[in-house]
Amino acid sequence: EPFAAYGFNKAHAASYGRVAYQTAYMKANFPVEYMSAVLTADSGDTERISDSIHECERMGIDVLPPDINESFEDFSVVPGTQTIRFGLTTIKNFGAGIADIIITERKANGAFTSMQDFLTRIHDRGLNKKSIEALVTTGAFDSFEERGILFTNIDNMLAYNREQIVGKESNQDSLFGGMADVHNLSLLPADKATMMQKLLWEKELLGIYVSGHPLDEYKAEVDKRPHISQVKKSYQGTTVVTTGLIEVVKELLTKKGDKMAFIKLSDQVDSIETVTFPETFTQYRELLVPGTCVAIQGKFNLRNDEPSILIDKIKLLGPSNLKIETLS
Repeated sequence: EPFAAYGFNKAHAASYGRVAYQTAYMKANFPVEYMSAVLTADSGDTERISDSIHECERMGIDVLPPDINESFEDFSVVPGTQTIRFGLTTIKNFGAGIADIIITERKANGAFTSMQDFLTRIHDRGLNKKSIEALVTTGAFDSFEERGILFTNIDNMLAYNREQIVGKESNQDSLFGGMADVHNLSLLPADKATMMQKLLWEKELLGIYVSGHPLDEYKAEVDKRPHISQVKKSYQGTTVVTTGLIEVVKELLTKKGDKMAFIKLSDQVDSIETVTFPETFTQYRELLVPGTCVAIQGKFNLRNDEPSILIDKIKLLGPSNLKIETLS
């Protein structure tokens, strides 16, 4: 009996062995379908989603933003491709109810052909300013119009949708239903969204960058320095240099009342915790802002058995910042 309290019995061993074999078989023979299921299972856990997407990239599988004509509720495989789409319910601020209405309408009457077609066919309270904004900013309407233009016209589009609902209701009460005037959706001119703006929208509503990464703009500078995954293999106390995006800054006070910070630095593949002690924090505090792309130099350290970097120097990436001390 004492052994039964902690022992791993044969039935459990056999069951886990079978599951391991089945998942390995699925991953080897149906990789896209398998990874789509993994992503769906990971929904809600940004870190695991990010890891799974990196695994998809390693396997040659593209993971794309939501699309109004290709996305279902959860992550799904685009038929006939080696591509996975984000699901509509993976978007923050987008309800399952309106997602179901959109998918049901699409299945019943075919793909949406334009922004006007979408706004004319979807008549539901769930299609409000917040939900339209979520679809626009995550790229669900990219096949119809550019994100920045649509974002500027959200109020205009919402008003058009309301007109269609009122028109449909009035036609149902009229002896001459179907005779009402129908005008076209007119979008006001606007600036296109920059790539950085698109990425920030995706990060906010999908939890990760999908269309690219802020570091992509600085590829030449990033490639001439070790990546985070390489730095994490360094020896204790060695001086290291790497690049990354500041994701999180957690400020703390020392016993003396001085400010310091723990900073999560990430690149396209990996992340690492970094530390700025009071003197370094004071010198570079204006650069310690989430969303900033930087190069850092410091001492490699194993903190609580986890790799970290004790920062000595920080440099903004980009040619406009060459006046800041250059890190090799």
